[in-house]
Amino acid sequence: MSVTVRVPAKVNVQLAVGAARADGFHDLANVFLAVGLYDEVTVTQADELRVTCEGPDAGQVPLDRTNLAARAAIALAERYGRTPDVHLHIAKDIPVAGGMAGGSADGAGALLACDALWGTGASRDELLDICAELGSDVPFSLVGGAALGTGRGEKLTALEVGGTFHWVFAMAERGLSTPAVFREFDRLAEGRDIPAPVASGDLLDALAKGDPDALAAAISNDLQPAALSLFPELADTLAEGRAAGALASLVSGSGPTTAFLARDPEAASKIAETLRTSGTCKNVRVTSGPARGATVIGAGA
Repeated sequence: MSVTVRVPAKVNVQLAVGAARADGFHDLANVFLAVGLYDEVTVTQADELRVTCEGPDAGQVPLDRTNLAARAAIALAERYGRTPDVHLHIAKDIPVAGGMAGGSADGAGALLACDALWGTGASRDELLDICAELGSDVPFSLVGGAALGTGRGEKLTALEVGGTFHWVFAMAERGLSTPAVFREFDRLAEGRDIPAPVASGDLLDALAKGDPDALAAAISNDLQPAALSLFPELADTLAEGRAAGALASLVSGSGPTTAFLARDPEAASKIAETLRTSGTCKNVRVTSGPARGATVIGAGA
């Protein structure tokens, strides 16, 4: 038997970052929006735990037990007193090390697929609890849609979205390490008073109304200066997208993928074409959000 789960990427339309905590994490006000770029995780019963991967940049994906998909299978198996003897196959379409939660998506996908394959009957709260143990972005990958993440991002409150938002994503020539970006954030913030992170009321209203102009005016990412410090060339990509008519441009999460909010599908196509020919990025994708969270799309022998 095998089970296949499809899981979306995310963009952070607001990422407010507090000072470093004693445990090394940061308190966040993280407004997630799931978008229609997907990884698919297929789980098949096997003699031992094994991970394989295909797709763009698959060679950068770890295939050992450090992979979040493997860790998810192990965590669920331990909770239900069984061995994690499965073959996890990841078909990647979300950028690797791109700030769009591709690894987290794989963890959430593997967790849901193993739950279905093994018939554990785990509740949604149990699955979310395991997700939070795996990583800060993994719970949102499971639920999708739009949500405010607090704590280190793992405590979710679902948000209303009143329409479809159109996005263009530009993938960079190389990745950025999330821990490295947070370390750079701390370095740049040294000696400054950092306020407690709070979600923007204007941004939440814009999401609820489905208003792209209002959303563009409220979008922010406190990690963007750190990402640009480590990867200055991203500023050129951001400038190209704005010149092509993007309502807003930002680094997605910890980067280096850059995100451009467009007024409509036609504007998104124009922005994408400009970026493709700009020489400032590796490739470009057009999509929209919100998207559904982790979803079983196939099961069979």
